[in-house]
Amino acid sequence: MISAQCFHHSDRESVARCPACRRSFCRECITEHEGRVLCARCLQQQLAPTETPIRSLAGLVRPLAVASGLLATWMLFYALGWILLQTPSDVHEGTRWQAVKLPITE
Repeated sequence: MISAQCFHHSDRESVARCPACRRSFCRECITEHEGRVLCARCLQQQLAPTETPIRSLAGLVRPLAVASGLLATWMLFYALGWILLQTPSDVHEGTRWQAVKLPITE
């Protein structure tokens, strides 16, 4: 049998082979994780969090903000117009004060 050397330590004999990168490693360079023997680099890649692309939603944020701003502005002006339509016409003409009769105290 031919003995293989550690990938990182050329003076040491390898004890295991990483199934992911197919390199041979000594006892110090190899670790067991979930029943598998992996090198430190492959274990780090396996445990690294997978990044989910959020950019697909980033394109919708600005148009939704603009649309909601326009909707809020329209609702505000609609409410103000409705309030103005509900007020009696003599308030708009400035004759409301003439119609109010104050009680005279003697």
